[in-house]
Amino acid sequence: MHSPPPATQNDDVVVVAVQSPPGASPNDVVGVPTPPSGQQLREEVPAMGECNGVEYVGVGVGVGVDELAPLRVDNFKKVSVLPLVFLIFYEVSGGPFGIEDSVGAAGPLLALLGFLIFPFIWSIPEALITAEMGTMFPENGGYVVWVSSALGPYWGFQQGWMKWLSGVIDNALYPVLFLDYLDSSVPALSGGLPRIAAVLALTVVLTYMNYRGLTIVGWAAILLGVFSILPFVIMGLVAIPKLKPSRWLVVEKDVDWNLYLNTLFWNLNYWDSISTLAGEVENPKRTLPKALFYALILVVLGYFFPLLIGTGAIPLDREAWTDGYFSDVAKMIGGVWLGWWITGAAAASNLGMFVAEMSSDSFQLLGMAERGMLPSIFAKRSHYGTPLIGILFSASGVLLLSWMSFQEIIAAENFLYCFGMILEFIAFVRLRIKYPAASRPYKIPLGTVGSILMCVPPTILICIVLALSSLKVAVVSLIAVIIGLVLQPCLKCIERKRWLKFSVSSDLPDLHCENHENVEPLVN
Repeated sequence: MHSPPPATQNDDVVVVAVQSPPGASPNDVVGVPTPPSGQQLREEVPAMGECNGVEYVGVGVGVGVDELAPLRVDNFKKVSVLPLVFLIFYEVSGGPFGIEDSVGAAGPLLALLGFLIFPFIWSIPEALITAEMGTMFPENGGYVVWVSSALGPYWGFQQGWMKWLSGVIDNALYPVLFLDYLDSSVPALSGGLPRIAAVLALTVVLTYMNYRGLTIVGWAAILLGVFSILPFVIMGLVAIPKLKPSRWLVVEKDVDWNLYLNTLFWNLNYWDSISTLAGEVENPKRTLPKALFYALILVVLGYFFPLLIGTGAIPLDREAWTDGYFSDVAKMIGGVWLGWWITGAAAASNLGMFVAEMSSDSFQLLGMAERGMLPSIFAKRSHYGTPLIGILFSASGVLLLSWMSFQEIIAAENFLYCFGMILEFIAFVRLRIKYPAASRPYKIPLGTVGSILMCVPPTILICIVLALSSLKVAVVSLIAVIIGLVLQPCLKCIERKRWLKFSVSSDLPDLHCENHENVEPLVN
């Protein structure tokens, strides 16, 4: 990182006159510790995330965590707590649509226990890491920046590639689920040209919603969330006289562990996806941890309660418990009107999940471009403040992958997501060990050793999910990983030959400080 030149009239610098405290030296700057005698303040600027007091420090200026990331988007309205809660809800869940396979794979008891125990093994650790790292690095790019800061830009790019690809694969699922729920009502959408046209039209409409702005997406998520959750509350009240607790205790002998674990994993992951929008959040230091906490409660209850009602109120038909079955359950419990509402809620839920996931994927590409990992064109915003090129790329990926089946989509995205989470855990542990005193506005209250041990159960789970993957899914996913390993050097070659423009946003701190000999870099 180069030392900043003296400010001139052409520099975009705001100078604020502040009276120095008594006894302060001429080099003292409010909010920045005094450098050692004989050295200039600008020679002691630490790298991003490195501890110099308690601040997230940029190039030549001490900047508070809440002040840095918004510099690039001051003209656009930020996302507040409530919309953020529902964006996280749709990134992770969107309601109980898609959890039906857990009952078909393992029976009611294991399905209920899975959605109670699995959050402690996976969701809570991932949400806590997201809260700590997301407030430590409050900028678009999220986990890409975390891995870059700990392991270097090459592995940061690999993280971005695998997470973006798994996100696009995940988004390809929602048109499939949407049409699956409409199959019984509109048989023409079950296949052929009508289904292809429906997928295309749905993708175009939802992509346009993302283009119009993150604020619209956030408030749309609230409305869709209320509409999706409410029918299950009504179904629970109607079902109370029909509940038989003995039905919850049924355990199947021939458990499909691969389908069971993949269903749990898919429905309870992606807590870190919201980190790629950290630069768009109002006061991320406080808003992000609070929103993650509220969303965690909403997600767990949103799964367990409908599953408890559905398995306890009607006799078990294991073969019927596949995606879309909650509509039939609602008809049996409350009548046709409730079944139609659940079908509409499923459609609304898929709309919400689509727009939330696309927002995360597209802003991730914007964040990578601002870090110089992708061509500068990905960093350009529309006049609504949205990353137009990132949205178009993500939408194209969805259309290309929408031919895959439900189970294939879940398995493929889980495989890639696991690789990305391994890098995330490594980055988290490395930063905790190497920079224990670095500024962390939210810090997991377990200590360094406890935080490291917290990563052990989800890591074991990752290994199990990978081991249970089919050969087809493993081969396709490994090919995708290899493409990422080759793609990054190719982009560097393109940058050196100046075929495309690459640049690092001047609003962002230097992660590596490669050219500043007086600063210990965050990455060696």
